Amino acid sequence: MRSFLSASFLPAGSLFLVAILGLNPGFNSQAVGQDAAAGAAGKSPSAAEQIALPGPIPADAPRMAKQTRLEIIRDFETQLVYARAAFPMGTKGLTLKDGVTSPSGQDLQQALALWGPAVKPGDPAHISYLQIKDNHIHFDLNGGPIHRKKWYQHIEVSGASGAPVQMGPNDTQPNPHGTYLDLYFDKYVPEMTAQQLRDLLFPVLDFKARNKEEAYLDTVPPKVKEAILAHRVLVGMNEEMLVHSKGKPPKKVREKDGETDYEEWIYGDPPQDVDFVRIVADEVVRVETMRVGGQKIVRTEKEVILEKPDKDTEAKKEQEEERPAGAPSLRRPGEDSENAPKPADGANPGPPMPPPDMPTPPGGSGPGMVAGR
Repeated sequence: MRSFLSASFLPAGSLFLVAILGLNPGFNSQAVGQDAAAGAAGKSPSAAEQIALPGPIPADAPRMAKQTRLEIIRDFETQLVYARAAFPMGTKGLTLKDGVTSPSGQDLQQALALWGPAVKPGDPAHISYLQIKDNHIHFDLNGGPIHRKKWYQHIEVSGASGAPVQMGPNDTQPNPHGTYLDLYFDKYVPEMTAQQLRDLLFPVLDFKARNKEEAYLDTVPPKVKEAILAHRVLVGMNEEMLVHSKGKPPKKVREKDGETDYEEWIYGDPPQDVDFVRIVADEVVRVETMRVGGQKIVRTEKEVILEKPDKDTEAKKEQEEERPAGAPSLRRPGEDSENAPKPADGANPGPPMPPPDMPTPPGGSGPGMVAGR
């Protein structure tokens, strides 16, 4: 009677659980009690104990199986990530192999200056298409560099004369907002898990960032990151760093100092501190702070040095690439355009003009001929 009374005060769900556990001979009540005690003490199993984290891909890993290919494509396509590197616009994407990106450094800066950035560090990127090839994996970001054909553009219908008629236009248009990433391997695409693939892509794509700010801070130098978190301005920052640090300016003034055009970004209003940030060619060159007490602090010495693109070098390189290899030239072997001889006044003479057509005199004698007497 006592056990019935004690059980009658239990909730219906608890009675059902007790019945199930009582019918299960393999149930270990001691283990459940230990887990409950650990939970009451605020302890929980570590992530390593719950899930075995994948390690690096073995060097002798086999080729990726067909089922793994389908799972990778299903997992990564249409996924939103954050960029950790700048991707050039157009058909100039990035190549990643062994954690090293190409182009990089000065070459990347020159490509960004020439073509413009399709995705900047910290920007969200959408994996719109994924293709696993023999020795690399191709990712289209934000639609890819070229608009892909619609499904109906791949259909051809034969007309009455037998000539195929394509459904829709066949012209391919570039996508200025899209880019791509190619992840290369030594011999072939090995067998791997989705997490291992995310680890390989981490130098350029961040799958763990919760927002744009968090993703961007991991791409800047430590000194700049510390200044952004403290909302300070460093001489040498670019406009994007300044916006992340202080936000968009409430006031902006355009002035000219001699032959140099600059912008003055003004933060703050009296009686608070006011910062006057001068920007020339996307670089902070001067920071003037007016304190509440009337103290004026001016900083012009560079506090951080960033890589700058060389537009002239890249433009010259691009012109050389566009010139055909077998194009005719009047230069001697080994002579380039800079070492070619030039006139003393520096102006290249124009092509010789042909002589004007002279009328033929009567009798059939033309120019340069003397009629005999």
